[in-house]
Amino acid sequence: MRRTLLSALFASLALVAQTKYKQPPEAILKVLRAPATPISSVSPAKTHLLLLEPDRYPPIAELAQPMLRLAGLRINPRNNGPRSPQGSFKGLELIDLATLKKQALPLPAGARFSSAQWNPQGDMAAFMAMFEDRIELYLLDVKAGKLKAIPSVRLNAAYGDPLNWLPGGRTLLVQTIPAQRGKVPEASLVPAGPDIQESFGKATPVPTYQDLLKSEHDEALFEYYCTSQLAMVDAATSQVTFMGKPGIFGGAEASPNGASFLVSKVHRPFSWVLPVNRFPLDMEVWDKSGKMVASIAKLPLADRVPLEGVRTGPRSVNWYPTDGATLTWIEALDGGNPKETVPHRDRMMMAKAPFTSPQEVTKFEQRAMGQANFLKDGRMLASDYDRKTKRIRMFLVDPSTNPAKVDEVSSRSMQDRYRDMGTPVTEMMPSGQRVVVTEGDFAFFNGQGASPKGDRPFLDRVNLKTKEKTRLFECGEGVYESVVSVLDKAGARLITRRESTTEPPNYFLVADGKRTALTSYVDPAPEMRMVKKQLVNYKRADGVPLSFTLYLPPNYKPGTKLPTVMWAYPREFNDADTASQIAGSPNRFTQLSGASHLFYLLAGYAILDDASLPVIGDPDTANNTYLQQIVAGAKAAIDKATELGVTDPKRVGVGGHSYGGFMTANLLAHSDLFAAGVARSGAYNRTLTPFGFQSERRTIWEAPETYLTMSPFLNAHKINEPILLIHGQADNNTGTFPIQSERMYTAIRGNGGRVRFVYLPFESHGYAGRESVEHTLAEMVEWFDQHVKNKAD
Repeated sequence: MRRTLLSALFASLALVAQTKYKQPPEAILKVLRAPATPISSVSPAKTHLLLLEPDRYPPIAELAQPMLRLAGLRINPRNNGPRSPQGSFKGLELIDLATLKKQALPLPAGARFSSAQWNPQGDMAAFMAMFEDRIELYLLDVKAGKLKAIPSVRLNAAYGDPLNWLPGGRTLLVQTIPAQRGKVPEASLVPAGPDIQESFGKATPVPTYQDLLKSEHDEALFEYYCTSQLAMVDAATSQVTFMGKPGIFGGAEASPNGASFLVSKVHRPFSWVLPVNRFPLDMEVWDKSGKMVASIAKLPLADRVPLEGVRTGPRSVNWYPTDGATLTWIEALDGGNPKETVPHRDRMMMAKAPFTSPQEVTKFEQRAMGQANFLKDGRMLASDYDRKTKRIRMFLVDPSTNPAKVDEVSSRSMQDRYRDMGTPVTEMMPSGQRVVVTEGDFAFFNGQGASPKGDRPFLDRVNLKTKEKTRLFECGEGVYESVVSVLDKAGARLITRRESTTEPPNYFLVADGKRTALTSYVDPAPEMRMVKKQLVNYKRADGVPLSFTLYLPPNYKPGTKLPTVMWAYPREFNDADTASQIAGSPNRFTQLSGASHLFYLLAGYAILDDASLPVIGDPDTANNTYLQQIVAGAKAAIDKATELGVTDPKRVGVGGHSYGGFMTANLLAHSDLFAAGVARSGAYNRTLTPFGFQSERRTIWEAPETYLTMSPFLNAHKINEPILLIHGQADNNTGTFPIQSERMYTAIRGNGGRVRFVYLPFESHGYAGRESVEHTLAEMVEWFDQHVKNKAD
């Protein structure tokens, strides 16, 4: 009796401990550590292909280095660059496209390289070399096949655009650390008084931003680390010429003729509730000496921007690439408020040097979408987007006429992947500006080629006037091949990236009907070729077509009912037609990385990957039926997998990341379809995201019932299946504060639920560190092995 009471007592207690990092089974580790396919970068001259080897899984010791969280930025104070090591490279290889000669380019010891910044001629490329205590400028001489350092330059990459080539391609404009910036500001141990914030009676809704300024000391640190000195660096002589005074530069770009510079500068007053991209901003034109010759805009603190709105005043300011010194930009005509009823929401402006008399080019009925794509003859491709209908239109605009001639090129729902004509192919001009590759009225469009059979990438030659299309390339059956670069004006010579379920990704030169291999990467994980996958179509109870990709583990025996993982991410759609469209391709090479749920395959699970869970309805009210729709979608997926004979419906686990983690908790709270769940980096209490989340446009005060009903935190007492919560302690994604998982854990625990909470030190929204990734995989497998695979009947 005493033993029974003690057992019950200890069973009711929560386990709180800091454990050592775990590793998943050896079969998973082997595949996890397999090399990744390098990233490609083609020179503007189309003569060379540069391959960059990603640097994955830095040790946790690296993530544990000091980090400053300032104004929405994460800064490494040791090298004055971004804290995140992701997106950097540890190896370079250069391929001559004429001779196919390959050359490895050794990197300096202790350095990671950024992506390549090519000069217009394509005979040099610039890189940031990121060391522990500094960021240096390195140049690649393509002809010599050598890298060289510019030793006198220390780059400041904490904010802004650290390096750009100037027209002519022989000089770089860079952001450097000011020589006389002094010592790091020190915080006073004794406060001068309380921190005070005040609002003056005007509505100022803001999303749940993170890493914001919190004190005057933070403001001083932000200024210290983000202040740069602009400088021009001669690539041949390494001579450095400073330009203007130091400042906090959001960007600095030379005009096509090289005589002027568009400079954006952030300045005080800073905000403690908004990130740096909302701070006051001056946009100016400078000459080469750094003297301001024109003021384009003085934008105040953007603390009155409506939800889903835009800043008033000039935005998307850019040089007109086919003129010596002409600027274009977009301005809101609706006060930046998408809820205002107006005949036109935006207009495009143009200003020639000396920039004193801006002229209107054209108006847009809906919100203009960022920067236009320019053609060599001065015309441009510009787009607008209707927030209500989610419709996107592309126009061909000719600003040489008055008024500008505007022809519609395409119109589709932004969610309609099947009718996406692709993205215009661009090339670099001698000025360094990019323009659409054209021949008369013809332009190339590179697209994903979504279809009911999956993605089939294509390259089209499109007449922009008649809309007539000629297909120059299309991915064949049974493979996945996409165009990396168009090498000639006819679209007859291409570089492609090709793969299949059995062939690893490799790069090819396609010309004259022949395909010549540029790389010969071998299968890094042959055991994964025993994995079977297929695209499965089915319907929800209300008739909405759905799909998932079914993965079966190595050596699967047909007819065996397996423990199964459904991994999903709900998405909102206006209609069932777009909701039912197929995304992805069943012909991709299965290559696992990071904390991927597909590693469950190596533990003997079937996987229903990217199971469709559409939430269909009017964008303003679709979430009113969110719970009913995701439960119906999940049931349909399990029923289909059971019908196929691969799934044991009593042994199905559900999982997801971010909004998928939110979905997981809701499915466990509002259905009994699953044996257990894994929820990573989710937001579970919608009262903590009161001004909207995901595609929800209403505030909690406008739709309180929806917010509360959708919050699994408020339904924690209904979660009666085991759930594993995983979250990075340094998550900076909007809305997914780490406190979300902390409070969700206490809510489930307090109501007697079975829950485990893994809190990953130094990790953000996604998990990067080697030890963190390995531990996450170990936890995921162990949890489902215990509560799904070996679930007691």
